[in-house]
Amino acid sequence: MTTTVAELTRKLVSIPSHEDEDKAGEFIAEWFRRETDATVEHTKAGVIARRGNELTAGNRDTLALVGHHDVVPPADSQQDGEAYVLEERDGRLYGRGSADMKGSLAAAMCALRDTDASCTVASFRGEEQGGVGVRNAIEDGFAPEYAVIGEGSTGYSADGVTDVAVAHKGRRASTVRARGQAAHASEPESGENAVYRAADALDVLRALVPPEATVLDHELRGSICVTGIEGGSAWNVVPESCEITIDERTVPGERCDIEAATANGAVEWEIDQDLPPMACDDDAFAQSVLDAAADAQPESSEPAFVTKPHATDAGWLAQEGTTCVVCGAAEPGEAHTENESVSLPVLDRCYRIYRSVIERVGVD
Repeated sequence: MTTTVAELTRKLVSIPSHEDEDKAGEFIAEWFRRETDATVEHTKAGVIARRGNELTAGNRDTLALVGHHDVVPPADSQQDGEAYVLEERDGRLYGRGSADMKGSLAAAMCALRDTDASCTVASFRGEEQGGVGVRNAIEDGFAPEYAVIGEGSTGYSADGVTDVAVAHKGRRASTVRARGQAAHASEPESGENAVYRAADALDVLRALVPPEATVLDHELRGSICVTGIEGGSAWNVVPESCEITIDERTVPGERCDIEAATANGAVEWEIDQDLPPMACDDDAFAQSVLDAAADAQPESSEPAFVTKPHATDAGWLAQEGTTCVVCGAAEPGEAHTENESVSLPVLDRCYRIYRSVIERVGVD
């Protein structure tokens, strides 16, 4: 009996994968081998199932549906011993990873099974750790011409509508460190106060204007936010060090000039994480996915091109020349929450969207 999207989602969500992704990866690989005629690779990057995509000029896959099977740690209510807790009510499946993003992954897996056209489905490890899996895959030559990333795009233009995201922000996390010279606080002039130097750097950071970008007529604006400051060792000691942590949401193109905060020479800047943004560079491909989304939804629904505030694996692929969009079942506010859930009817919709995209874009 053919496994449905809902059944496969339940199985995937039930497999713990916040610390060790091996069991989830093994299940996915074995499912592909059993249910499809795809060539399956299970490596340190994750699972890649390729059917017929062998390969276009330049040794590239034509089309890939991309997801990940790692999840963030569950809340106490989402775990019973080593098992994940699943609940189903009112047409929704509740559980860690249901929205982010095992539901959309299940839809992509079933879409590959039920079509004859060429396509690759990839489920990567370590997306929640900064795209570890997709970066390993890229190092091994994974660079499809086109990719649909199954992260959330439902409910952006209107409640319940599955849209197509043509851009998303990146995230650059960094630390500004100010150095000083310790001294007794009763004689502050005999030292150099690192907190004061950090305050000067903070003035520079607050004056920065985040850049903007336009992608397929949609505006995307970056942001910068100081999220922490720490310095000093005792109430009677002039502080010799002070750190400022910064969360920056980046857009394609320019970045905030954080380095300007280091102009006095006693301040250093270190980038701790840099997740790239994504911008679709092919309006025809984006339109084909939007058409597929429109065909899979009621006539009263009008899916639209939208942008996402969150970084995804699409950023790493776009950086390597893959034309990407994001289209998936998760709605804003579902991922990483104690009540994470996904709509089962929307998963069926995503299955139809992915199947249509394969038939429109995949090589017969």
